[in-house]
Amino acid sequence: MTAGKGRWRRRLLWGGGIAILGFLVFVLGCNLAAKAVATGRLHDNVLDVPPERVAVVFGTTDTVNGRENLYFRYRIDAAAELWRTGRVCCLIVSGDNRSRYYNEPQKMRRALVEAGVPGKLIVCDYAGLRTLDTVVRAKEVFDVEKVVFVSQRFQNERAVYIAQAHGMDACGYNARDVEGQAGWRTKIREIGARVKMWLDVNILGTRPRHLGKKVKLPVAGGSSDE
Repeated sequence: MTAGKGRWRRRLLWGGGIAILGFLVFVLGCNLAAKAVATGRLHDNVLDVPPERVAVVFGTTDTVNGRENLYFRYRIDAAAELWRTGRVCCLIVSGDNRSRYYNEPQKMRRALVEAGVPGKLIVCDYAGLRTLDTVVRAKEVFDVEKVVFVSQRFQNERAVYIAQAHGMDACGYNARDVEGQAGWRTKIREIGARVKMWLDVNILGTRPRHLGKKVKLPVAGGSSDE
């Protein structure tokens, strides 16, 4: 009886070990998939970004614990640089607008106008609740086929993966990354986000929470109020 219990214990240990190994391989594969698809499509030099595209800027809060959120600041800087160098014709700022007191797109728009981008060429997407929502809405609501994503590299890789799966011609302009403890926490969360990304695209067929009517984007040089 003791020998039988020992065999079952060894089998359980082997089975558990194989299951854990399989899970780790799956997680690694999901994370490498985004990196592989985005290879050659992400740019650190603004002059390498293909011109005449729509920029989609991913939202985040502008402050954290009363301090400026560097993820927000660096994305705004990168988006404004795209405009100043003539790489994009207009910008979509996409983020969460969960209540009248929390409005990421309006804060991004205000910061971009302060940075010199004409307000008439900035469109707010108030239903960018997740990266997938933002990407799919860019295509289906705003009719964007050629896009440059503006965020840190980790999110740009994931966005390009989702965009390619939905038939978009996508690249990314990498905003400056954030170092220190905040940067490490984000990178750890990104591991799980890429697993969700892979499942959403390849298994679940996840759709945005909100779509709605088509929105026509502005044209550079058109007449509109700020």
